[in-house]
Amino acid sequence: MTDAALPQVTIYTDGACRGNPGPGGWGAVLISGRHEKDLKGFEANTTNNRMELIAAIMALRELKRPCIVDLWTDSEYLRKGITEWIHGWQKRGWKTAARQPVKNAELWRSLLAETAQHRINWHWVKGHSGHVGNERADALANEAIDEHQASQV
Repeated sequence: MTDAALPQVTIYTDGACRGNPGPGGWGAVLISGRHEKDLKGFEANTTNNRMELIAAIMALRELKRPCIVDLWTDSEYLRKGITEWIHGWQKRGWKTAARQPVKNAELWRSLLAETAQHRINWHWVKGHSGHVGNERADALANEAIDEHQASQV
């Protein structure tokens, strides 16, 4: 299939954590043409970096066929990890340059698997800067935390 025939999808992702570690949420907004979908989820004891990774994994998992994706994140950890660092981690057997185990390696492997069938352009946006897509993903991540905490009362 040529690139011109592939569906185009814009994804905005964000993770949130109250404490680090602490209760966390992730949010993603998927947009393709006039179709939009919001996703969110919660983990009781997690880190912000894990939530950033899970947001991207879950968003890409929603795509049912190969797509051209513009994925926006406010996490340099996510963007640089998947575009730069991951290649060295793989070559070193999932060790950092300092020969330490890569944190969140299982999530990086999942993300790598989810990216395989798509053509993804990874973009960074400054968080909490008024970028509409990023603010919406952030709101979803925080809603997931709020909803879970409200259900515990």
